[in-house]
Amino acid sequence: MKVLRPLLLAFAAIFFGLGISLPLLRLERLVFFSEEPSLIQIVSGLWAKGDIAVAGIVALFSIAFPAIKISLAAVAMEGARKVPHWASALSKWSLADVLLVAIVIFAAKTSGLANAFTQPGLWFYGASVVMLALSGIGRK
Repeated sequence: MKVLRPLLLAFAAIFFGLGISLPLLRLERLVFFSEEPSLIQIVSGLWAKGDIAVAGIVALFSIAFPAIKISLAAVAMEGARKVPHWASALSKWSLADVLLVAIVIFAAKTSGLANAFTQPGLWFYGASVVMLALSGIGRK
């Protein structure tokens, strides 16, 4: 695990960066209109339209929490220090970010207004969550 953990954390960080910047899904409306927003574009779009609370929640759970978890895991591994107690509580929210993205896709598919198809960003994002969980942050 000593060799595997740094590798998992490195890939988790890389995949997280790709996951938030690459398109998460392709939304096709009617025949001619399609969008491929990334997580960053979704948050900035919500903010620009005045949905500041929703943008804040999505940014907190889908961008800030995972970035903090990856950073804490790297710091704890590098310094051979224990992860702070509150990081364990943070790790309990590790699937809330994926659930949030799943709800967006479900809403788009069931509204009848658009067809939604997964894109590479979603797979990279999910892989980063899995790799971070496998690296052992929050374990006692």
